[in-house]
Amino acid sequence: MNLGYFAYPMPANEPVFSYAPGTIERKKLKEALAGLKNKELDIPMYIGAEEVRTGKKVALHPPHEIAHTLGFFHAGDENHVHQAIDAALKAKETWSNMPWEERAHIFLKAADLIAGKYRYLMNGTTMLGQSKNPFQAEIDSACELIDFLRFNVHYLSEIYKQQPNSSQGIHNRMEWRALEGFVLAITPFNFTAIGGNLPTSAAMCGNVVVWKPANTQIYAAQMFMRILKEAGLPDGVINLIYVSGPTIGKVCFEHKDFAGVHFTGSTGVFNSMWKAIGDNIANYKSYPRIVGETGGKDFVMVHQSADVDVVVTALARGAFEFQGQKCSAASRAYLPSSLAGEIKEKLLAELKTMKMGSVEDFSNFINAVIDEKSFDNITRYIDNARKDSTAAIIAGGHYDKSKGYFIEPTIIETKDPNYISLCEEIFGPVLTIYVYDADKYDETLKLLDKTSPYALTGSIIAQDRNAIVYATNQLRYAAGNFYVNDKPTGAVVGQQPFGGARASGTNDKAGSMLNLYRWLSARTIKETFNPPTDYRYPFLIES
Repeated sequence: MNLGYFAYPMPANEPVFSYAPGTIERKKLKEALAGLKNKELDIPMYIGAEEVRTGKKVALHPPHEIAHTLGFFHAGDENHVHQAIDAALKAKETWSNMPWEERAHIFLKAADLIAGKYRYLMNGTTMLGQSKNPFQAEIDSACELIDFLRFNVHYLSEIYKQQPNSSQGIHNRMEWRALEGFVLAITPFNFTAIGGNLPTSAAMCGNVVVWKPANTQIYAAQMFMRILKEAGLPDGVINLIYVSGPTIGKVCFEHKDFAGVHFTGSTGVFNSMWKAIGDNIANYKSYPRIVGETGGKDFVMVHQSADVDVVVTALARGAFEFQGQKCSAASRAYLPSSLAGEIKEKLLAELKTMKMGSVEDFSNFINAVIDEKSFDNITRYIDNARKDSTAAIIAGGHYDKSKGYFIEPTIIETKDPNYISLCEEIFGPVLTIYVYDADKYDETLKLLDKTSPYALTGSIIAQDRNAIVYATNQLRYAAGNFYVNDKPTGAVVGQQPFGGARASGTNDKAGSMLNLYRWLSARTIKETFNPPTDYRYPFLIES
């Protein structure tokens, strides 16, 4: 029963703590890190009301300290996927019929719990599990996750207000229903906030969810799941399971009640999922919603009017924060010949000041890449560049995985505009520079636009306004998030809705109404107060 119209105004973004020396947050975060390291967690799957422990335990290690064990998670199999789907469908009717304000308050409470007593545990599990420094964890697992929860409540309340017009004698209304079936959320290692947003944005709309996080993000994911339960999320609404990608795909994509997938990950995996869904399309009750944010080969385009120091900072931060493991990370830069020498000189000097090591030492800007598979893939590009006559490593290039998966911030310069590291996603601390003739700005914009299949983020750095306008127009489809005089990373919920097109995904813009519409199925209801009792229209009367 609805007893009122409840308002959820636009929230303010969660303030970012500095963790500067002498601050209380620095002290509390260090305490949280010490506490987490002193305890090995036994991490179950969460299926319905059950904490499921299979006995098939997989160890979790900090990427920067692989000798240390954070805990173990219990790996599942095909049977657990079926159990999760059954638990979700069992919870569906009660959850989708729960009054909106009751659903909303669960997620708002979860946001407040993260902002308060769980802030340092969320940041600590992210730092240790994913090797993020304090600032990168703070803007992700605290601020962005809090913002997703609060802003999505606001956006969904605004959607629910959208109603059709009614003419005299009738009333029209719009129901914003949950999808019919269950939603599968598959989340990546690199952002705890994405791991939290993909299942909760769908659940907020009244859907039930099967959630599979990347194994390398389970340490933080289980913490968020515990917070959701404390906030009052009913059993079965979100079911957290740890199974392989092929296993979950086989079961979910063949299930008649599969209603949609919310995905962030590689383009190749997303393509294979889309194909599997297509192959099973006749089996479903409804056409599934397919929402994905995939790869990126994000650019910084520099005009000859650019401020050199702005360029250097944008590249230093954009390419190497969180070891370049952001979908939006600057991985290719186009420098004009008139400024290239000065930019490179200053950028290389900045790289020499970047310390690399454990997240527990807050003076380290660079930490480890996520795992050995990623380490081996990234270093392969570095090794190949050493042997290629069209490329040169002008900074970094060293790496070591004896104690953790450490790769120095690396810059490759190439004379080949189609060199492999300008085209392919590497997902690591590797920036490739191409120096272009400063008088060939237009040609270089066209080159940039066609070099990579991706279109996620990019930026133009210039002081000449005409150059900015021209690049903005020429690169209209090259990036779903486009930045002027800034790095191409750091989208903020409510300010820069995030997503790209081409091979970068469906551009459904996380952190906006656009994404939430995808998890709703509208029903129009017309009620006639004085219905006709004669089929005859006036035009039928003979004059």
